[in-house]
Amino acid sequence: MISASQVKELRGQTGAGMLDCKKALEETFGDIEKAIDWLRENGISKATKKADRIATEGLVNVYVEGNNGIILEINAETDFVAKNEKFKALVERVSKEVLASSVTDLDSALALPIEDGTISDMIVEATAKIGEKISFRRFIKVSKNDNESFGAYLHMGGRIGVLSVVENGDDNIAKDISMHVAAMNPKYINKEEVSSNEIEKEKKILKEQALNEGKPENIVDKMVEGRISKYYKEICLLEQPFVKDSDTTVKKYIESNKVTVKKFIRFELGEGMQKREENFAEEVMSQING
Repeated sequence: MISASQVKELRGQTGAGMLDCKKALEETFGDIEKAIDWLRENGISKATKKADRIATEGLVNVYVEGNNGIILEINAETDFVAKNEKFKALVERVSKEVLASSVTDLDSALALPIEDGTISDMIVEATAKIGEKISFRRFIKVSKNDNESFGAYLHMGGRIGVLSVVENGDDNIAKDISMHVAAMNPKYINKEEVSSNEIEKEKKILKEQALNEGKPENIVDKMVEGRISKYYKEICLLEQPFVKDSDTTVKKYIESNKVTVKKFIRFELGEGMQKREENFAEEVMSQING
């Protein structure tokens, strides 16, 4: 039996209609991941990233000190609070305190002793002062060698943050890479990082798409290979047209500058989180009845 909540979740992730979502879930025995694939195979949904239609508020921040850097996300309930100077100061202080410490996981970061309590105490105090629930969601710390450079970039005032590491290049080249990652959202640096399982899964979906479009079976395999090449350009940094010069690729850009991209981390505010739903009718009625 497919529940309404399952249909709602699938619809939120794909944007497909309710009846299509219900059918997809029935065909896949309620498996959300397989239902997403089923919708794509049948040309009903082109969504591949679950987080695309999911958002929440707050700030992503990138902070670098010497050979160490951190990228983190702290959430608030509204974008109004995200612009609050007290909230911005909180995000900056948490960034500095956590980077300067030896902690590597969120629980340890929240329990980190600071001058006036712990990180958790500071967030509770900020929640009381600002008047909205504030939560420290995630962070990643990165270290580099002396012959490497950080690319630290924030987009849209902290809605997207990228921290990259480039070998044998300067900060400007590293920042160019981070700006590209912010705009194009690659998942991997190169094709070699993509697992064979992921490629086989994508080939299966693409083959089913082509067959469902009525394409002759004898040309489907060639079509799939062409579409896989396009898929690599979507997910692999080095295969993508360079955002600052679409006539070249990122691979050619870094080769011309004799640099190597070692790592990148991209945080997008609220990815993977369900934004709170407002029901104003219920809210008004509760106030009247209260």
